[in-house]
Amino acid sequence: MTALVVVAHPDPTSFTQRLARSVADRLTEDAVSTAVADLHAEGFDPRFSLEDRAGYPAGGTPPADVLAEQRRLDGVDDLVLVFPVYWWSMPALLKGWVDRVFTDGWAFDTGVTPTGRRLDNLTVHLAMVAGEDAEGFAKRGYDTALSTQIITGILGYTGARTGHTGIVHDAETRSRDSLARDARAIVDGVAARVRSSAAEASGARA
Repeated sequence: MTALVVVAHPDPTSFTQRLARSVADRLTEDAVSTAVADLHAEGFDPRFSLEDRAGYPAGGTPPADVLAEQRRLDGVDDLVLVFPVYWWSMPALLKGWVDRVFTDGWAFDTGVTPTGRRLDNLTVHLAMVAGEDAEGFAKRGYDTALSTQIITGILGYTGARTGHTGIVHDAETRSRDSLARDARAIVDGVAARVRSSAAEASGARA
């Protein structure tokens, strides 16, 4: 099994970054070959350019940095997206990564009817960190907005499987111990789902 943990937060000491490292460490301990993509540290450019537009349709050639990201994802079984919730969604850096990397002909295929889903071998887990509390999320529809944008709009369209989804609420005001409990729950949830996927894949090959 292989996994890629993608994190989008500028502060390497942040709770979000620590959560990403904890997920990666746990998967590595579970004998999952795991890499981390720190989009800020790597300087990924999220801007969808004219070059991107030319290479976006099936048959086009995306920019070199996009091809490198696609190669990094090729063959990965589990993708873990770790990010703070900004304005009811993921940060612009991570959204730009999706915009640029998930191209026609690689993530999906508009050349067939119905549209082909090309990421059906990928399980995507979401680990989100939010300043709002759980009650506020439910009251204002954050949960629905995030599910519609990410699970339906991205994972559903590309055919990727939805793995473990976890949210750490009220992250800016709670105690360190309380946050650590939620972090452990997310780490355990992702690890359990990865083990489950591995068992399913093994059974399918038997």
